[in-house]
Parts: sequence; structure tokens; C-alpha cells
Amino acid sequence: MKISIGEKLVSYVVLGLFAAIALIPLLGVIITAITPSGGSGGFHIPNTIDLGNFVEAWNRGHFANYLFSSFLVTVSVVIVTTVLSVLAGFAFARLKFFGSNIVFFVILAGLLLPAEAFIIPLYYNLRSAHITDTYWALILPQIAQSLAFGIFWMRNQFMSFPGEVIEAARLDGASDMRTLWGIVVPPSTPSIMTMCLLVSMWTWNEFLIPLVMVSRDELRTAPLGLAFFQGQHATDYSLLASAGIIIAAPIVILYFFLQRRFISGMLGGISSR
Repeated sequence: MKISIGEKLVSYVVLGLFAAIALIPLLGVIITAITPSGGSGGFHIPNTIDLGNFVEAWNRGHFANYLFSSFLVTVSVVIVTTVLSVLAGFAFARLKFFGSNIVFFVILAGLLLPAEAFIIPLYYNLRSAHITDTYWALILPQIAQSLAFGIFWMRNQFMSFPGEVIEAARLDGASDMRTLWGIVVPPSTPSIMTMCLLVSMWTWNEFLIPLVMVSRDELRTAPLGLAFFQGQHATDYSLLASAGIIIAAPIVILYFFLQRRFISGMLGGISSR
């Protein structure tokens, strides 16, 4: 189907408009971050550029500790969620067992529950287990929170995998685990990387669970540390913008390097390689 020049023009105008809506606020934050401290916070081009705002925000906000906590929690959640989601997704997609559909839909119900609905009873449960104010209180709930999506995502991925390949592997004597990790997982890498990136973003940006579960400063994650930093420097817009960029930078960098895999996993599913 041939697209006319007019249709292309309209498409470019609409896409350009949405791109401007997304980029202008981001540009405003970047400009504010390099504006010397003491400004009014309005959107204007500064006369001089002050990159020292990033150093000052880093030192004042103790973001090295907060970023380490976020990195530790995010990596732990992503690794455990990925392994469990791949195993469970393959089981629900390709293995037949009694009650599989019921169990799957019970797990899927986890997607319907917001964190606000269970955060209070969860806090008391973890406190009775004596793991509040530890990294376990940040890691375990977010693994459980991400598993519903991960299992749903990987089940759909494995259901679209050619069944003939799996049957051929079984006829050759391959076990289910050998079939999964040696045959099914390698061409499913784009979808797995997409899931990892989404879980990474959700875990890195999680605010409510760290706010409730930990009180020690050394255990605070980056978004929680940014909130406390904002309370201490509510009128220093340059420092706040610099701190916001510091917190967002790791996920932006991660997406930049994985964007091709992310798009491939969203659109293509099974890799053609």
C-alpha cells in the first residue's frame, strides 16, 4: 500500500508534536541543572553553565549510598524474577499438569493488585519475620510484585515458540530442562531482555515499598533518597534538577544500550537468529 506525501506529512507533524511534548520538559530539567544555583527556577537559557551542581548534589545528597542500594536491589530482583519467570512460563506454556490454568490465573490476579492494597499487612508480616530494615524487605516483595508480569510475559513468548522444535528435541531424548535452556531460551533472548528492562525500570523507580519497609539511611534507594533531598533543598531548583538527572541516568543509559533488544522483543517475539 502506497502512502501519499500528504499522509506522510501529517504523520511527521503528529509524531513531531508528541516528541516535542515529551522532550521540552526534559530539556527544561537539563537547562535548570546547568544553571548556577540561586535562580528562580523558571525556564530560561542561562548566561553561564555550572556543571558543579552535579558534584554538589552528589556530595550533599549522599547519592553514592542510595545508588548502591538501588543497584543491589534491582540486580537481585531482575535475576531472580527472570529465572523464576522463565521456568514458570515454560511450565505453563508447554507442560501439562493438573490445575495449570487455575494456578496461572491466580498468579495473573497479582497484576490487578496495586501495592497500596497490601503494603500495610505486608509490613506487619515482614516485621514479624524480623526482616524489616534489611535489603530482604526491599528485594522479596518486589520479586513477588514482578513475577505475575514476568510469568505472563514468558508464557506468551513460549506459547509462540514452534512446537515442532520442542517435539523434535524430546524425540532426541532431551529433558525438559535441556530443551528449555538449550533450545527455547537462546532464540527468546529479545523477549527476555525486554522483560528484564521493564522489571529494572519498575524496581529502580519503586518508592512506596522502600518508604515503608526501611528507616535506616544506608538502606534507602535512589528515589527515596531523592525525596528526602528535595525536602532539604526545596527552593534550590538547580540542585534538585541535577539530583533528578543523577537518579534517572542509570536507567536511561541502560535503555540506550538495550533499545534494539527492547524494540525487537516488543515487536518481534522469537528472534530470527
